[in-house]
Amino acid sequence: MSTRRRPPAGSRTELPPLKIVRKIVLLQLAYYACATVLILFTTVVYGAPFSLDLVFGWDSLRGDTTIGWMLGLVWLLNCFISVMFLLVFVSRSKLVPDFALTIHFLHLITTTLYTHSLPSNLLWWGLQFASAAMMTFLGMWACQRRELEPIKFGGHGGSTQAGSSSQASAGDGQQESSFGRGRGRERSLQEYEMDDMKRTGEHAV
Repeated sequence: MSTRRRPPAGSRTELPPLKIVRKIVLLQLAYYACATVLILFTTVVYGAPFSLDLVFGWDSLRGDTTIGWMLGLVWLLNCFISVMFLLVFVSRSKLVPDFALTIHFLHLITTTLYTHSLPSNLLWWGLQFASAAMMTFLGMWACQRRELEPIKFGGHGGSTQAGSSSQASAGDGQQESSFGRGRGRERSLQEYEMDDMKRTGEHAV
């Protein structure tokens, strides 16, 4: 009978398909939620009306208007904040590039479906490439920094317990040594008394 080889345990339990889809959905929602809040705050401060075209459109992201440059800076800030989302939901440095590129690819699809046209603005494309590169680099750096943190077992409590156990063992050793010395002294006194009794017996004979 031919036996089927089982895949490695990591490929089955580390990232199952449903878990991958759930993480992608959560990251995409967090990406758009953070961008919406930032763009809304920027438009309120700037005094411009807010609309979903600023989030899902590409026409407003232009280099010849002030609101266009402000939107570019907001999307870059959203990229830095999204690194924390990658650290929370992904937390594996080798998986960060896949999720970061997936976020921007889904954003391209969403923008195309919303505007019914493929983005043709060079500033929009340049911003997407810069955002994907920074998100990948910073996400991998943050996850690697988290992976390399030393694991603490017990903290200061373990050191105090170790110190108390060492002190207890030292105290037991001192007690055993003093007990051994006491027994040695008693033995020497008994031998000395036996010698005296033998000598007196010989003289009596």
